[in-house]
Amino acid sequence: MINIPTLQTARLRLTALTERHFNDYAAMLADPESTRWIGDGLPLDRTNAWRSLAMLIGHWQLRGYGMWALELKSTGEFIGRAGLLHPEGWPDIEMGWMLKPKHRHHGYATEAGAAVLDFAWEQLHVQRVISMVRVGNDASDRVAERLGGEHIEDIDFFGSDNHVFAYYPPHRESRRAFA
Repeated sequence: MINIPTLQTARLRLTALTERHFNDYAAMLADPESTRWIGDGLPLDRTNAWRSLAMLIGHWQLRGYGMWALELKSTGEFIGRAGLLHPEGWPDIEMGWMLKPKHRHHGYATEAGAAVLDFAWEQLHVQRVISMVRVGNDASDRVAERLGGEHIEDIDFFGSDNHVFAYYPPHRESRRAFA
């Protein structure tokens, strides 16, 4: 098994997703408001939430990076997930985030995203990360912009229109410098 690093921010602990997170994770994925902007937009039952959790954990083994559980440092409460994915069929390494409803609009996604990007640049040495944000998800558009994402294109991805934001390491000016 790969050793999944723990990242710390001012308010968050980004830690390995494990079975102990499952009940909270399944509840988040059963909430239509939480799943509205991902996949087919439908909530998941416990069986499919388990499959989702297993895929995210397995991604670390296959790619050497993946999603973390987001926990509040002050309480240890699970509040969501954030990290990097590049499943088969994805156009590039994608940074994504999902928060339980009561933890939205507190800056947690931006805080976690900054830590994820630092990991991508400093540990993985990748040259680009993207976020695909479904058209209409204005809150995630704003998170991507706050994280320095450059809106580079719009694509149809698995039947949904998405804005694609690209992030580049701090030493790179933009994608144009390396075209």
